[in-house]
Amino acid sequence: MDANDGFRELDRQECLSLLAEAPVGRIVYTRQALPAVLPVNFGLDRDGAVLVRTAASSELVSAVDGAVVAFEADAVDVTTQSGWSVVVMGPAALVTDPAEHARLLRTGPRSWVPAPQEVFVRIAPELVTGRELAGGRTLYGVRLPS
Repeated sequence: MDANDGFRELDRQECLSLLAEAPVGRIVYTRQALPAVLPVNFGLDRDGAVLVRTAASSELVSAVDGAVVAFEADAVDVTTQSGWSVVVMGPAALVTDPAEHARLLRTGPRSWVPAPQEVFVRIAPELVTGRELAGGRTLYGVRLPS
């Protein structure tokens, strides 16, 4: 990023802190050889992994289990023209260990659409990037007119 483009790169810890406050994000994966994006509620695990709780029978589970995916969350304030965006990339895997599944039932995210049988998908945070937009500036730091 250009130092004058109005954006500030966020370090890994800043990214994870912002993600921890976001209620909804988007999983980007491949569906029938095409890019697909699905909004989901989520949580973060102790190691920064993204956790999604979903129906065991959902198409998402079969599409992402074992695949490298991207996960994005953001917040934007249109009035101040500011905000942030964070992307986590890494392999997604179904949580299959019974003890881990039991722990996540107690501490993990709650589904907004509960199902009779739910599973957890974990996205390993191999690459975490983010940026923040300082409001009211155009390219090269020029202030926008009021």
